Amino acid sequence: MSTAMTSPTKEFQVVSRMIEYLKGAQNVIHYRDWTLRTGAERFASLTKFGNVAVHSTVKNRSAKVTVYVGSDAVRHKKLNSQQAEIMNNLLGTLTTLEEYVKRAPMVWVNRTMGDNSEFSPNCNIFVSIQRPEMIRLAYMTWATLFPVRPEGAPKQYIVYIPEWQEGERQILVFPEISTTIVLGTDYYGESKKGFLRMAMWDAKQRGMLGLHAGSKILKARGPDGRPRRYGMLIFGMSGTGKTTHTCHTHGLNDKDEGVEILQDDVVFLRKDGSAYGSERGFYLKTEGLDPVTQPIIYKAATSRDAIFENVMIDYEGNVYFEDDTLTSNGRGIMMREDLGPYISNSINLPPVNDMDGLIVAFITRRHTVVPLAARLTPEQAAATFMLGESIETSAGDPKRAGESIREVGTNPFIIGDKAYEGNWFYDFVKRHEGKVWCYQLNTGGMGEIIENQPNGAKVFKRKVQRIEIPEMAAIIRGIVRGTSKWDKDKYWNLEVPTFVDGMDIAKYNVEKFYDINSIINQVSDLRCERVDYAEKFTALDKTIIKAAETM
Repeated sequence: MSTAMTSPTKEFQVVSRMIEYLKGAQNVIHYRDWTLRTGAERFASLTKFGNVAVHSTVKNRSAKVTVYVGSDAVRHKKLNSQQAEIMNNLLGTLTTLEEYVKRAPMVWVNRTMGDNSEFSPNCNIFVSIQRPEMIRLAYMTWATLFPVRPEGAPKQYIVYIPEWQEGERQILVFPEISTTIVLGTDYYGESKKGFLRMAMWDAKQRGMLGLHAGSKILKARGPDGRPRRYGMLIFGMSGTGKTTHTCHTHGLNDKDEGVEILQDDVVFLRKDGSAYGSERGFYLKTEGLDPVTQPIIYKAATSRDAIFENVMIDYEGNVYFEDDTLTSNGRGIMMREDLGPYISNSINLPPVNDMDGLIVAFITRRHTVVPLAARLTPEQAAATFMLGESIETSAGDPKRAGESIREVGTNPFIIGDKAYEGNWFYDFVKRHEGKVWCYQLNTGGMGEIIENQPNGAKVFKRKVQRIEIPEMAAIIRGIVRGTSKWDKDKYWNLEVPTFVDGMDIAKYNVEKFYDINSIINQVSDLRCERVDYAEKFTALDKTIIKAAETM
């Protein structure tokens, strides 16, 4: 059956009509304040910290059944079989849904994303409480975003029906009418990313670039003793350390030093280097959460206002962050205000010229021959942005956890032309050359050997020398203070650190883990993979593709 859609006019009409109905329907309760928590607590556990703990049936995002509906500018270039079936049945699904929401009990929450006068989307979520415990989805959305600002624009909508027919789970994204419909899943991440995905699309229409990145301000003394103030953007796939290192001091504890935490997940970058923040609640992976290596996060995550999702809680309210019996994708929402003295008064990053510069860090998580850190030229930075290298984690697809993946901008939520985003970023870095410095940081380690089995499975055979959080903090501290020494890598066309104050960088010499032929072969194979990937983007600046070939 054909999946072509020359015009989604009828589908748009059904969705728009449904939204207008919900805004005035008698079967919809409009919650406007914190009393939502009372409703959520009735169906949740309370931990020993006094915060709410909930559990979902679906434990991760449903990317394979997410479809974008609209013009050629927003649609998938290629659909899998599930997505094709969803598109073939789309009008019938929407027609059925339109009738369903007229009968189901619903709640409506209206909040604001962001805190600025230019771009603060007005976010509306309608959640079915046919299963009354689903009120938690409305509460979690309320907690994550800011109080409503009537003048907020653009307006965005999510219609969330967790109890939809079994086997027909689907996430329908309509960027051009700012609406997302979530059917058949009760995982909060679909709501969170639904609004953020839409906001990144809307930001792009306004000349900005939505980034799957955390933001902070770093204050440090340079080798000359002069205090400096830098902005920092930290890219990374979910589960690779983006929130961990966004919410960390990096040991910047000397006089006139410190950090100001702005955002942990999505920001909207402008051409002057400023970046608008999005949320008041940070969404962290709780796996291995530790009060020693992650003290800022641990304190905020164990406050009364935090919300745990799919974290192991016993009958006495004790919390076990290391227990992955239920899932390895345990999550928590922590409030910015609970990050103590480390939060900034604003969630927005100032322009580049209002600081001593901007540091951009691309987090990857590899366990083989990729250096722990690399200093990038503008061309290499744009190539790194496009390659978006990492490994799959349980936040995306638990069945593929550990596999190598690539996502442009480490951002699985880009709508539209990805080459446009790479070209935009390259222009931005070149425009501010000398004020913007880019790095790749590997939060994985070295030493892994991967063997492909005849059945297609992969076996990871050698214990990895993992880089610990304090070691990566030392690398970031050395970058900010300017105390690290850098030199050309023996195998990569990259500058890598040869000295980092506070850690033994020699411990990660690649030749301690592999023989020279193995290193050369792995580097060559990875380079070929990179070129094959980059060349898929026909509209990408050829300079960026060339950088991918020679990195």
